[in-house]
Amino acid sequence: MGGPDCIDSVKPFLQNLFKDRDIIRLGPAFLQRPIATIIINRRLKKTIHAYNLIGGKSPLPEITSQQAKELQRLLDEQYRGKFIVSVGMRYWHPFIEDALTEFKNKAIDEVIGLSLYPQYSKATTGSTIKVFEKACKKLSLSYKSITSWFDNPLYIDSLVEIINEGFKKFNHTPYVLFSAHNLPKKFIDAGDPYVKHTEVTVKMVVDKLKIQNWSLAYQSKTGPVKWLEPTTDDKIKQLAKQDIKDILLVPISFVSDHIETLYEIDMLYKEMANSMGINLTRTESLNTRKTFIHALKRLVLIKCQKEF
Repeated sequence: MGGPDCIDSVKPFLQNLFKDRDIIRLGPAFLQRPIATIIINRRLKKTIHAYNLIGGKSPLPEITSQQAKELQRLLDEQYRGKFIVSVGMRYWHPFIEDALTEFKNKAIDEVIGLSLYPQYSKATTGSTIKVFEKACKKLSLSYKSITSWFDNPLYIDSLVEIINEGFKKFNHTPYVLFSAHNLPKKFIDAGDPYVKHTEVTVKMVVDKLKIQNWSLAYQSKTGPVKWLEPTTDDKIKQLAKQDIKDILLVPISFVSDHIETLYEIDMLYKEMANSMGINLTRTESLNTRKTFIHALKRLVLIKCQKEF
């Protein structure tokens, strides 16, 4: 997806995001940009304030770049000179098209597109892969796409690791609240597998850790459409009424820190939970965790039928 690399990038990043009808449809196509402009102008001051609170930019581009470097290092250990790992983003620099053009200029003619969304959705992976494949065809690049890996064993192991580390921050076993990125409900009604993929990921983690008290909710809804429920903030309020005092929040569909983890969870949800007498703590994000990078390596090698 990408993220703004400075405050001046926030508005154009949002413009690129909201003009994508694969992620959110704002009326008929000819009204997409006018409605998006209205929404952006209403939210811009608040959004800039949020980015200022987390350092004036999104850390996601830098984290993704480091993930690429770590993946390159692992691949080089076994297949030195056989792979070149680069980063392409959907809504801000470095753009997917630019990364692929650079490959073409280096006489690379075979590309694997690895989506960093574990759970597939048309709104996220679908939109990103569509741009990737269109650019590959335009540049006459041979390509393969890795579109989901919600049940990858090493991905599950990396989630288990961060949750076990999170448990150590409590004196008692906390309630575990998995928080996934929200999605317009009409996508699911039309057959999008995102919720099923997310539920499988959660179940695999829950079963492996034998977690007794847990639930799944959805965060970060934006725009005047019907979204998935329960929302994460509503779920926290519900748990407060049930006299839950300790919550370990697991951002299940995010693999890197960005505004949804550092601001929405760490500031907004935590402050709200504290006001209701709840000790809410978030797990660390996967970022460049060793097990997670090994999961990415395995995905790449499976796709190109290499031994690992």
